[in-house]
Amino acid sequence: MTIYRGHLVHIAGAPSLPRSRDHLVSEPDGALVVDAAGRVAYAGSWADVPAAFARDTVIRTGGCLLPGFVDTHLHFPQTFTTDAFGGGQLLEWLEHCVFPAESRLSDAAYADVVARAFVRRRVAVGTTAALVFGSAFPAAQDALFGRTLEAGLRIVSGRGIQTVGSPSAAALLTGEDEAIALTRDEIDRWHGVEASGRAVEARRALAQVAVVPRFSLSVTTETLRRLGDLYGEVRAEGVYFHSHLNENDRPDDGEIAAVRDVFGVRDYLDTYDGLFLTGSQRGGETLLGRRSILAHAVHTHDRELGRLAETGSSIAHCPTSQQFLGSGTMPWRRTVRSGVTIAMGSDIGAGDEWLIPRVLNDAFKVHMSEEGLLATAIDPAQLLFLGTLAGARALDQEDVFGNFDVGKEADFVIVDPTRQDGFAETLSFAAEQGPEAHLFTLLMGMREASVAAVHVRGRRVAGPE
Repeated sequence: MTIYRGHLVHIAGAPSLPRSRDHLVSEPDGALVVDAAGRVAYAGSWADVPAAFARDTVIRTGGCLLPGFVDTHLHFPQTFTTDAFGGGQLLEWLEHCVFPAESRLSDAAYADVVARAFVRRRVAVGTTAALVFGSAFPAAQDALFGRTLEAGLRIVSGRGIQTVGSPSAAALLTGEDEAIALTRDEIDRWHGVEASGRAVEARRALAQVAVVPRFSLSVTTETLRRLGDLYGEVRAEGVYFHSHLNENDRPDDGEIAAVRDVFGVRDYLDTYDGLFLTGSQRGGETLLGRRSILAHAVHTHDRELGRLAETGSSIAHCPTSQQFLGSGTMPWRRTVRSGVTIAMGSDIGAGDEWLIPRVLNDAFKVHMSEEGLLATAIDPAQLLFLGTLAGARALDQEDVFGNFDVGKEADFVIVDPTRQDGFAETLSFAAEQGPEAHLFTLLMGMREASVAAVHVRGRRVAGPE
C-alpha cells in the first residue's frame, strides 16, 4: 500500500448533479490509500486510517488530493490551433483555420510531434481521462493512441469522418467505403488495448475507440446509414459514438440552419437518431445510447433533450469554446431539468483552456450571466462533480474511476498551491469559511502551475520527452 496524505476532496458515491452537494467529502487532513493493483483501498480522515496500513509508505503531499479531471470533448488535430483567428463564427473558423491545420497531419512525422505535445499538455493539466476527437489520418491516430498509452493515460478516440466538405477540407475527405473501412480497422486495432498487454475487459481498457463523424454536415445520408449499421455491430463491445450537436444558431447560414436545409429534418438530433431522411423519416439505425456523447447542445429543443435523456446519451458542455466562437450559452436550468448527463469539455482548439478547472471557471461565469431568472450560481460540489465523476459517468466508466470510492482505480491529481504565487494564502483564507468555500476557491483559482503530480491506476504518469 501507498498512503498519500493531504487535503482530500471528492464527490463520493453516485449522486445526481443536483444532489452532489450532499456527497461532498472534504478532509483537510486526509489520506488516500492505494493498493499494489492501483486501486483505492481507503479514502478519508488520516486519523481513521485502518491499523492494517500502519506500516505502509506515507507520502506527505502538502497539498490537495482530487480525482483526475475528465475532459469529454477536445480535438487532437487542433493542439496547435488554439486562439486561431478565423474571422467569424463556427463555419468560417473551420474553413479558414481548422481544415487547413488538420490537413497537415497527413505527414506522419508531424502528426507524431502533435501527438507528443497533446499528451504532454494532458499530463500538465491533470486530465487523466479524455474523449478525443481524432485526426482523419490513420497514422496520426496511431501516434495519438501510442503516445497516450506510453504515458499511461486513459483515452477514447476515433478518426474524424468526413465524406463531404469544402475545398479547404479536401485532404480530410474519403469515399463512403473507405470511411467505413478505416473506422472498422481502427476499432479492430485500438479498441480495448493496454500498453502493458495486461488482460482487461475491452470496455475498461485505457484505450477505447469511438465512431466520430465531424458533424452532420460532414457526411451524407449514406454515410449515416452505414455508420448506423457499423455501430449496431460494435455497440456491445463498448465502442463509443461522438460528434457535435446544435453548436451555432446563426439564423441564415449557421450550422443548425444548414443541417435542417441539407437533410430536411425537424431537429438536428434526428440525423444521429437514424431519422436523417427528409421529414425526419427513418433511414437507418440510431447512433444514440449509453456511450454516445454529443458536444455543445447550446441550442437544443426540449424534445431533443428528452431523447438524449431517454437513450442515456450525454452532453459535453464546452463553455470556453462557446464564448470564443460566439455560439451562445447552453441553457443551464432547462438542460439540467431534462435529466441528461452533463460533463465538461475543453473543446481544444476553439477552447483555449486545457485545464478543466479553468473550463469550470468559465461555466460558472457564463451561467451566472444568463438573463434574468435564468442566471444560476453553480455550487462548488456541482462544479467538482462536472469535472470528475460526471465525466466518468458520461464515458460509462463510473464504476472504474471518477472519485475515491473504495475499489475504484486510483486516478488522482495532487494540487500544490505553493507552486502558484499567492494561491496558498488565498486557499487558506477560503478554508476558514468552510469546505464549500475552500473547494470553490480551489477550482476557480487554480492554474496549471499548481498541478504537482498526476496518477492513473495509482501510477504516476509523465508526458513524452
